[in-house]
Amino acid sequence: MKTAICSLILLICSVYTPVLAQFNFDLEGGLILGTTYNKVQIPSGSGTRVNLPEQLKLDRSAFYRIRASYRIGNRHNISALFAPLTIHYRGAVSQNTNFNNSLFLPGQPLNVDYRFNSYRLTYRYDFFANGKWRVGAGLTAKVRDADIRFKSEYADTHYDNLGFVPLINFYASWKPAYHWAVILEGDALAAKQGRAEDVFGGIAYNFNNTIAIKLGYRLLEGGADNDKIYNFNWINYASAGLLITL
Repeated sequence: MKTAICSLILLICSVYTPVLAQFNFDLEGGLILGTTYNKVQIPSGSGTRVNLPEQLKLDRSAFYRIRASYRIGNRHNISALFAPLTIHYRGAVSQNTNFNNSLFLPGQPLNVDYRFNSYRLTYRYDFFANGKWRVGAGLTAKVRDADIRFKSEYADTHYDNLGFVPLINFYASWKPAYHWAVILEGDALAAKQGRAEDVFGGIAYNFNNTIAIKLGYRLLEGGADNDKIYNFNWINYASAGLLITL
């Protein structure tokens, strides 16, 4: 179904070039390069704090995300983002580890599945919007669908969490030439209970007014520290994308 939808969008773009751009689609994917850290402690009081990439091996995997946007006039932007994410660690811990009140012993083969899906709705106002610059900021309502699962031969347990997170959205692009643009965009916010940053930096090449591609680096960093859970991570992505304007 997703392949059919993407093919339909590309077909429409190939035969239809509107005078006024209103809809924008950002189809992004790439590789998860690694996790600088992913510290997990559940429960936060009695559990064992483990930095997963220090003790386990990350399975290299791909990712994707889809954003659909609508621009009202030249400055008001509304967008919806679907950003699924699942990463896998394999190996063995080096000490007795209490995760979610289950014991995992050192040396035993251990699989950890880390899911962090994100659904976001954003409004952004562009303060500058001319031929070379577009700079704006706004608000993002994020729904976080997270799950951490530890599984060995003798124990299997997981902790899931569904929550709402408000974020500040920002966007800046600069076009030094007609075909080229430099882009910095993301969502971020810090509070006493935790923080979240999802930032992309890269370049885009515009083939025409309808189709562009982008290449760059994305980082996802943040986490929470409360009575139930302690988890902070930093995930690195190599990112590429297809930008469609209708």
